[in-house]
Parts: sequence; structure tokens; C-alpha cells
Amino acid sequence: MGVLPDDVVIIRQPEKEGEPSVITINCPDKTGLGCDLCRIVLFFGLNIVRGDVSTDGKWCYIVFWVVGKPNTRWGLLKERLVEACPTCASASAISFFYSSQIQSPRPPDVFLLKFCCYDRRGLLHDVTWVLSELELIIKKVKVSTTPDGKVMDLFFLTDTRELLHTKKRKDDTIGHLRSVIGDAMISCEIELVDSEVTSCLQAAGFLPSIITEDMFQSEMPMKPLDGLSTSENVSITIDNLLSPAHTLVHICCQERKGLLYDIMRTLKDFNIQISYGRFSVRQRRSCEIDLFIMQADGKKIVDPSKQMALASRLESELNQPLRVAVVSRGPDTELLVANLVELSGKGRPLVFYDITFALKMLNTCIFSAEIGRRMIGDREWEVYRVLLDDREGEGLSVPQVKIEEEVWKTLMGWD
Repeated sequence: MGVLPDDVVIIRQPEKEGEPSVITINCPDKTGLGCDLCRIVLFFGLNIVRGDVSTDGKWCYIVFWVVGKPNTRWGLLKERLVEACPTCASASAISFFYSSQIQSPRPPDVFLLKFCCYDRRGLLHDVTWVLSELELIIKKVKVSTTPDGKVMDLFFLTDTRELLHTKKRKDDTIGHLRSVIGDAMISCEIELVDSEVTSCLQAAGFLPSIITEDMFQSEMPMKPLDGLSTSENVSITIDNLLSPAHTLVHICCQERKGLLYDIMRTLKDFNIQISYGRFSVRQRRSCEIDLFIMQADGKKIVDPSKQMALASRLESELNQPLRVAVVSRGPDTELLVANLVELSGKGRPLVFYDITFALKMLNTCIFSAEIGRRMIGDREWEVYRVLLDDREGEGLSVPQVKIEEEVWKTLMGWD
């Protein structure tokens, strides 16, 4: 007995304009499934405004109400969600979900996209948009500008579709880039990266000394910039009295892009299972979340130290899922953005896309950019360094605080 593949994920479009689309997922359960699904929804540029999750530990039923881009590729979204769900045949073996013997999938091949073109404002964002539309994941990037106005871009990519080794996929990618860049493109090529280079991609000892570990402290309070949330906007209550079998986590906070993903990611990192959950956005961007959870051993979280660790991490992730700073390096100005990497090794979706979009809207050029990973304490961070271009040699036309605010608001999905 099982569910047909077409019934695992059902997407229903709204009857009236302005109402959310409804995504229903009915499949076997596994720890971290909610995180994986929310990550896919976030990658497709959608925002979850309401959610219901229920499971008996073997089978789960999830409903997301989502809003977002009018040009969303719903068929492709459904395909990716189905791929993230465990197969129906596995539902009969609960050990499949909790066994430590589960084999990790083979790491995806890494490809180097190398192209040279004449520079213009918004170029890097347009390239990033093409790559995201083609489901090519940026693992690392090196962008540099020459004195004669040319740009050399090196993108290390993985392919969600696992087809970039084929000539057709390479030609299609180059064709899409050429259609956006136009006659400004000088050269473009894609090649498979060998294992030695792939292993070096994780090296990230590139942060300037001006950036200290204080930027990456999990409990670091957020700077009180205008319009940004602070810890006063977050309330987390842990209750073991309401349910005989579960710990209740009640959260009140401000709505933003990727909120449910950050909650699910935290629970996945703590190896915590959700038995029932409800998420909704109230008036004025206020959110309420109720989660009935238990540990991997099926027991409540009764240890006060574990409760405190979970609450502290959730508060940190809800307040500040990313770090944003604009710093001066002598005569130059650099934008730094950092986010935690999932314990599974996956980074946050579309961060570089949002960074380049915000800078494009500010009419601010990028001179060089790098993406790398860095271990701070016991956590891995993905760090984006963007050196901003002063074309006139008279300083940036946009104040640093304005750049920081606009990048932050774009990352949070706030207008």
C-alpha cells in the first residue's frame, strides 16, 4: 500500500489573485525532511506564509501555503520536492530513517565555469540569475576586474540536474549566458574539476584581520539598524506539561524570507523530530509557530541544558540567520555576508543572488567577489566577500550604512 508518485506532491493554484498557492506533501517521514523541503521552496524564491506538519514517525503529511514569483516553474518545483521525499517502499522499515548506517550520497561533480566579458553595472547579478534559473549551484566564485574594463569570472558549480558533463547541457548554459551578456561576452567555457581542486574549495583562510570572530558568534546581538528585527521581537517557550509524549516549542517572531527553513534547519542539526507543527503569519508580519517535538530516541527534551541550548540556537537563528557588515580596507570598501552551513554541508540558497540584486538596485558596481567557507569554533560558515567598485575614485556614492541596510533587507525579503 502506498501513494502514487503524482500524489506525493500536489500543488494547487489559488482561485483568486493574491491568494497563496497550496503545496501538499504526503510521503514517508525522515528526520530533517522539513528542512530539505523548506530549502527547496526557498531556492525557488517562494515564501511560506502558513504551514501544517503532522507525522506518526513513519508517514508525514505536510501542507505549505506559499507566495512569491509569478513566473515560478511549478512543474520543476514539484519534481524537486518529489525527489527530496523518501520512497514509499521505505515506509515499512522505520530503521531506514533512524539508522546510523544510512549511506551518504556521492558528492556531486564540481565544474568550473570560466568566462571573460566587458564589465557593466548589474552584470554579476544577471549571471547569477541565469545560473539559478538553470539550477546550477554556486560553490565558490572568484570575480576580478581588469584596468581596461574587462571581467574574468570563475564559478565553481554543481548541477542539480547532474547533466553538466554533457555537451548539450554545457552548450545550453553558455547559450543562456550569451543571451543575457550579449556582445559583451568575449569567451566562455565549462570544464570538470578534478578531485584535488574540489578538496581545496573548502579552504577559506582569506578573511582580513579586521574581521574578528565576534562577527560569527552564535549569540552575537544584532546591530540596531533601522527596520531590522532585534531579540525583543523573538519569544521562545519550551513546555513539557501540555503533552505527555512531546515537548512543545512555542515561537513568536517577525516574518521574513526563509524563516521556516531556519527553524527546520536548526531542528535538523539538533537531530530533533517534529510530530506536529503549525506555522502562520499574523497581521503586521507577526508569526506564531507551535512545534511538538521529541529527540531521536523518541523521548521528550527534559534536560534543562539541552532545552537552553535549543532555545538559544533558535533565538540566534530567528534574530540573525546571516551576518552582514560593510568595512573599510584602506581606500576600499568591502561587503561581507556570512551564513551558517547545515551540518549536511549545504549552504543557504540564493544568498549571492540577493547580494548582487541589492547592489544592482543601489547602482553599486562590484570590483571583485569571493565565496569561501571557514570554520569558526565548531561551526562552518559560508562567507561572501564583495569588494565594491569606486569608478570615479572619489568614494562610493552610496553610504556604507545604506548598503548594509539594503543588503540585509533583501536577504530578509523585506521591501
